[in-house]
Amino acid sequence: MALTRKNALFAGHDEGGRSWARIASLVATAKVNDVEPFAYLKATLEAVAAGHPQAQIDVLLPWNFKPSS
Repeated sequence: MALTRKNALFAGHDEGGRSWARIASLVATAKVNDVEPFAYLKATLEAVAAGHPQAQIDVLLPWNFKPSS
């Protein structure tokens, strides 16, 4: 994350920086797993908003993501 220090500087406060780092980590992990980050985040956030069971959180990880056609 050393390359993104300047971007994180404007996160607002400590918790904002941690939130930004979580999102950046999810985006980078999606890219490493050949998953389009926007599609992954959109589908994951929709699933969470629709009440996806917390016990099945592993299904929502980037390496388990199966994009709908």
